[in-house]
Amino acid sequence: MSGRVTMGFETEAVTLPIADILPLRPVDDTVRKSRKFLQIAASIREIGIVQPPVVARRPELKGRYLLLDGHLRIDVLKDMGAGTVTCLVSLDDEALTYNREVNPLTPVQEHRMILKVIGRGISEKRIAQALNVDVASIRAKRDLLNGICPEVAALLKDKHCPINSFQALRKVKPLRQYEIASTMIGIGNYSGAYARTLVAASSPDQLVNPGKPRAHRRISPEELEQIERELTNLRGEVERIEETFAADHLNLVLAVSYVRSLLRNAEIGRYLGNYQEKLHREFREICETMAPLSEAAG
Repeated sequence: MSGRVTMGFETEAVTLPIADILPLRPVDDTVRKSRKFLQIAASIREIGIVQPPVVARRPELKGRYLLLDGHLRIDVLKDMGAGTVTCLVSLDDEALTYNREVNPLTPVQEHRMILKVIGRGISEKRIAQALNVDVASIRAKRDLLNGICPEVAALLKDKHCPINSFQALRKVKPLRQYEIASTMIGIGNYSGAYARTLVAASSPDQLVNPGKPRAHRRISPEELEQIERELTNLRGEVERIEETFAADHLNLVLAVSYVRSLLRNAEIGRYLGNYQEKLHREFREICETMAPLSEAAG
């Protein structure tokens, strides 16, 4: 790897007339009636724009900007009669790249965002009004990591693990929390039912309140069936990987060899370096990363 960090945006945000921002797609009436749109509209009315829209400069637009991300926010601002908006300017000349790399917030990310907003002095009631949800929902997200050890919070920070799974994890000690979280990640199941089942299988010394009388809870037929189904699926995945591993390994080695041959071609290398610097860099990184694999195959 080259070690260089490529800037994705201009260093300064810009305030633009909304009329000079050209959307990539229209926002129709069906979208305007959706829950997501109504939440965004309520949020903007209550606390303004939290995440600036992303635009790109295009010479052919003669001073106007292409809207890459933030179509719903811009539509709400137009309905409100706003004349300008502060935007981030993307340096990427591929219009769809930004949207392709946007992911929904995970529960841990929502928790941290809510704490940040509360830290600015905005009440939970106002946040709930802004998001068009119940105050109890905001409080549950605020308290998401109470009783959760930092290592588990780090494990699950980018996972779509529901609130009731965190509630189950609070019932066991940190080491057991880590074991359960690792199991959930390995299986790919973050449901509350699965988390409760793993907690129920914990020994008394792994519980936060080991001295508290605990009624023996039988695993329901539905939970047992779910565990068996997950184990069956996992075994099937392992078998499929074993069956195709040799062919996949060979195809990967061949693909890396082909990419390496492209980079050895002076004309192709010069073209990529001059006009496709990002692609050129990624090709080099692929070859460097996969070098041990190619050597092992040879």
